[in-house]
Amino acid sequence: MNRPSQLTFGLLLTGLAGYIDAIGFIQLSGLYTSFMSGNTTQMGVSISRGAIDHVVMPAVLIATFLLGSTIASGLSIVTPAPWKTTAVLTYEAIIVFGAFALGLQLPDLGLASFFLALAMGAQNAVLGSVQGFRAGTTFITGALFSLGQKIAAAFTGTGPGLGWIGDAAVWLALLIGAIIGAVVYSSIEIFALVLPAGVTACLALTAALFARGNRVEA
Repeated sequence: MNRPSQLTFGLLLTGLAGYIDAIGFIQLSGLYTSFMSGNTTQMGVSISRGAIDHVVMPAVLIATFLLGSTIASGLSIVTPAPWKTTAVLTYEAIIVFGAFALGLQLPDLGLASFFLALAMGAQNAVLGSVQGFRAGTTFITGALFSLGQKIAAAFTGTGPGLGWIGDAAVWLALLIGAIIGAVVYSSIEIFALVLPAGVTACLALTAALFARGNRVEA
């Protein structure tokens, strides 16, 4: 997969992360399916206050995210190079479809949210750095820090004048995804998960076509 394709994949996946995280945030009343720093902070505050009943949910979300990351990273390690992205995206798409199917059966999205955290943990194994910035990530703090560094470098003439655009695009993708996710979920509730499941499946298919093309050329 060439760099422009990786960039497109990365921004779409980051947007999907914002979309799914917004749905989880609304349904879980302030917890997250991808932002584990926030869940860890809330868990720590609950522990300090002795509010054990508020510790379980963030703890399970963190553990589920870690499990998803571990499984997807293992898939990426054992899968032949051209097919790594396809394997991880297929795994992610299946999990999101599973969350949707579970949500249809249970009106409370709480259990389905664990599947979404599993998928978000997996997504970070899809792509590494693309043109010097993280693409496809489900967390954005590092991108914002990198954005600040590159803006400073541009102003001081020690780096490319437009070197900050990539990190800014990653942040904007997450923001736009979160806005769309919140709006769509408020309108159609659990059916809002059809979009990220379908997009992830399409990306997996596209990655498979890239991998097949690379194998034919080889």
